Amino acid sequence: MSSLTYLIENIETFIIDPLIILLFVLALLLFFFGLAKFILNTSGGNEEGKKEGKQHMLWGIIGIFIMVSVYGILKILTNTFGIPF
Repeated sequence: MSSLTYLIENIETFIIDPLIILLFVLALLLFFFGLAKFILNTSGGNEEGKKEGKQHMLWGIIGIFIMVSVYGILKILTNTFGIPF
């Protein structure tokens, strides 16, 4: 195994993978926070709270989509260049 492959594997294993997981979890938490805010403000009739809840859910979904896309792109790149993932 060349030193460049070893370096790329270590960067991926110790930096990129945990970062992707962290950002995915944060996006998921943002989505659930927005969902809770939307549900709680629906019964109270607070339109501003419902609007904020919808916005949080939208940005949470966008964040989840981006993290899944980044993971997929990394998977394609590492398989193309023969780097174990």
